[in-house]
Amino acid sequence: MQESKNLKIMLKAKQSLTFIGSHNPFIAKLVERAGFGGVYISGAGLSNSLGLPDTGILKLDDFVYMAKHITKATSLPVICDADTGFDDIEATVEQYIKAGLSALHIEDQVFPKRCGHLDGKEVIDAKLMCQKIQKATSVRDKLSKDFLIIARTDARGATNVESDQQFSESLDRGKQYLQAGADIIFPESMRTEDEFRQYRAGVDSFLLANMTEFGKSPFIAHQDFAKMGYQIVIFPVTIFRYLAGQVDGALEAIMQDGNQRNLIDAMMNRLEVNKILKYDPKN
Repeated sequence: MQESKNLKIMLKAKQSLTFIGSHNPFIAKLVERAGFGGVYISGAGLSNSLGLPDTGILKLDDFVYMAKHITKATSLPVICDADTGFDDIEATVEQYIKAGLSALHIEDQVFPKRCGHLDGKEVIDAKLMCQKIQKATSVRDKLSKDFLIIARTDARGATNVESDQQFSESLDRGKQYLQAGADIIFPESMRTEDEFRQYRAGVDSFLLANMTEFGKSPFIAHQDFAKMGYQIVIFPVTIFRYLAGQVDGALEAIMQDGNQRNLIDAMMNRLEVNKILKYDPKN
C-alpha cells in the first residue's frame, strides 16, 4: 500500500482524520484539494446517487466498481462501507484490498439492513459478528496487514435491545469486537456528546465517529471529536445531500428563467474543472 494511503501509519502517528463522503471520483479529488484527511464511500451515498434507498440493495460488485475509480483519483486513504459484509465477508475483504482501499467497515445489523439512524433496525448476536470479524481479519492478514477492519455496532437504537440497555450493549459489543480482532470500533447512532465521551472512556481502541445530518447524533465539530480522542470522523452523505439540494434549486431556476444565466456565478467553470483533472486541452 502506498504510504500516502496507509491509514495504519497515520493512526499510529496519532493523527486525527476527517473523511468526507464521496460518491464519485471527482468529489474525491475536491476532498483532497480541500485538505481533508481521507475519502469515505458511504453505502447510503452510493445507493442514493444510483437512485436507490440505503437498504442493502447494492452488491459487492457495485461498491468495488466505484472504489476502483475513486482510489485511482486520489492519493488519500479511502474507507468503504461494506454493509453487513455482503454474502461472503472473506471475498469482500479480498476484493476491497485489490481495489486499493485502506479499510472497510462492517456492521452488526440483521440483513436487510437499515440506515443506522433510522428506527426499526435490529442487530445480530454479538458472537456471530465476532465470527465475521475473525474471518475478515484472517483474509486480511494473508493479503495486506496494512488494510484495516472497522467494526460498527448498531446496538444503540436497535429494536431488539431494551432501550435502557442500548448504550451499555453498544459499549460491550465494541469491546467484544476489539477482542475478535477489529482494528477500529465504530459506535453508531450515539445520542449525545456525553455518550461519545463515555464510549471513548470505555473502549480502549481507535474509534470512528459518524457526523451525519438528519440523524440521532447532535452536531459536533471534527476538532471537538479529536479533542475527545476519536481518531476518525466521517461526514458520509453531506456532500451528496448538499449537491442534491443545489441541483433541485438550479433546475427550478432553469425552468423559471428559461436558461442558466443566473446560475453561472455559482458554477465551477471549464478551466477550473480541467485544472482539477490536470487536463490541458491545448496539448
